[in-house]
Amino acid sequence: MSNTATSGRVAPRSKRAIGMRLDGLDPVLLIASLALLGIGLVMVASASISIADRNLSSPFYYLQRQTLYVMLGLMAGWLVYQLRLVYWEKSGMALLGLSLFLLIMVLIPGIGKEVNGSTRWISLGVFNLQVSEAVKLFLIIYVAGYLVRHGETVRTSIWGFIKPMMMIGLAAFLLLEQPDFGATVVIIGTVLAMMYLGGVHFVQFLIFVGLFSTAAYLLIVTSPYRMERMTSFLNPWADPYNSGFQLTQSLIAIGTGGWFGTGLGGSVQKLFYLPEAHTDFLFAVLSEELGFLGVFTVIALYAVVFYRATQIGLQAEKCGNRFAAYVAYGIGIWLAMQATINIGVNMGVLPTKGLTLPMMSYGGSSVIICCMAIGLLLRIHHECAEYKQQAINRRAARKGDRKRSSGRRSER
Repeated sequence: MSNTATSGRVAPRSKRAIGMRLDGLDPVLLIASLALLGIGLVMVASASISIADRNLSSPFYYLQRQTLYVMLGLMAGWLVYQLRLVYWEKSGMALLGLSLFLLIMVLIPGIGKEVNGSTRWISLGVFNLQVSEAVKLFLIIYVAGYLVRHGETVRTSIWGFIKPMMMIGLAAFLLLEQPDFGATVVIIGTVLAMMYLGGVHFVQFLIFVGLFSTAAYLLIVTSPYRMERMTSFLNPWADPYNSGFQLTQSLIAIGTGGWFGTGLGGSVQKLFYLPEAHTDFLFAVLSEELGFLGVFTVIALYAVVFYRATQIGLQAEKCGNRFAAYVAYGIGIWLAMQATINIGVNMGVLPTKGLTLPMMSYGGSSVIICCMAIGLLLRIHHECAEYKQQAINRRAARKGDRKRSSGRRSER
């Protein structure tokens, strides 16, 4: 009898535990992220098939590698999902140190790999690690931890605001040495937004934004290649066969797509007209082949990811986990900002930055780090759901105790 009774009690608890794990997984965020990864795989295959056949005699070379990257990314995201947030919070300073170490290592001759005049990669055998992609996530975690540890100082003292920005400024300086202006803009923009959400005074925030904007302007006007990019962005048709070639081909691709596109695989611009069609300008090929319908779908999916990230951040705040909230906000701002810049570059409303389309463009570092970021968001949602369930159980236990206490009084 006792064995039967015990087994009858264990089974419901096991079912509840499984149910809680499933409840802790945000289905909307997960589906939107998987959809972006899936669409990205299809578009990488379509955009790269011609250039892979011509240069490597293997039409699906980039598709095969991107599939491997996605699989590695999903594994990395799952591992991050399994790790409790407290470990990330404790590792903030270590991740800052690792970020600076990687940014220095990539600049050392023989270690950093140069591609198209930029030294941004460290070879890891299976793929080349683009250091700036990892640094984006690591610095978000560092800043989130700093805002929790020194939140009061940030809100009341200008030094509390300047101190972390000095570390971010050092990272930005090392990024500009690669050079990687686009990643610098994304990182500083994300960190500034996080600091503002952390309670920094609006006047201090505006002053630093002004200083950053001035520094960015000076970097553009004093660098010939950045000035050329800015000039070609403002009027690409002035030199459509040289400095404006990439942008004009992108605009032609987007204009050709119309409402429903030319059909999957039907792009003409990817046939050796549009450079970097499977990386930085994947969105242009998607626009040409899938039209406005495809463009709207992709933008809507990014909007869903951003919305869920902010909602998860709000849930974490309500649960009292400010670190988790700042991380969620930071990831949402980063992914939305990078996607917006990439799409803006493809459409000719922003100068060329060399930023990938998150979770879609070809590249191992970007895909794996983005999957880790989504895994972190899912973990935050899971722990918030766990916290709420524990609160419900505590309330139910207290209610049961009161009932039992009142029952014993009535018997007496």
